[in-house]
Amino acid sequence: MLVSRKLLSAALVATAAFGLAACGPDNSSDQAGGGSSTAAAAPTGAPATAAPTGAATGAASPTGKAKPTGKPSAGATDAGPEGICTHDPLPAGQKWIVPVKGTNGTTLVYKDTKDACGVDDVALEPTGPDKTAQFAPAFKAQLRSVVKPPMDANAETLAKHVNECIATPGSDKGVYPCQNNVFKVTLDASGKVVEMWEKAVS
Repeated sequence: MLVSRKLLSAALVATAAFGLAACGPDNSSDQAGGGSSTAAAAPTGAPATAAPTGAATGAASPTGKAKPTGKPSAGATDAGPEGICTHDPLPAGQKWIVPVKGTNGTTLVYKDTKDACGVDDVALEPTGPDKTAQFAPAFKAQLRSVVKPPMDANAETLAKHVNECIATPGSDKGVYPCQNNVFKVTLDASGKVVEMWEKAVS
């Protein structure tokens, strides 16, 4: 009788244990189903992939440094004219002139000049009204060029050269290669032209 009670108790315990075991998987499956969506989500710690900053703005180079805009900075200032803008002072009685039409073997017709900025040397531009001056009896001139040695000339040769270069600037077919038709002159106390030197240009 005692053995039967023990067997019955053991059977009840086994049945209860089986029932508990049967409930366990159902509950765990529900929990697993609820956790499946969590497992499918991307890890919260993974860094987001961002577009390069240069691609977003279009203003950065591959090195990450901003490209120059081509505009001067706010502190930039205009340095003014560039080049050589003023000729050296000449001795009293000398000046730079540009001969003009009407020059002949006895009379020089010319314009005074004003300084202008040049790259290799100051530029001398004609200015003002025409002026006239007689050649002195002992007048002498020198024609100069960067392509030929200097050439001494009298008033007649000088006038021919001047008129050829006025008619055809830059010509090298006449008496002497043409330059820019600028001369340095020396005037005596009476205003006559004593000497003239042509200004060679490169």
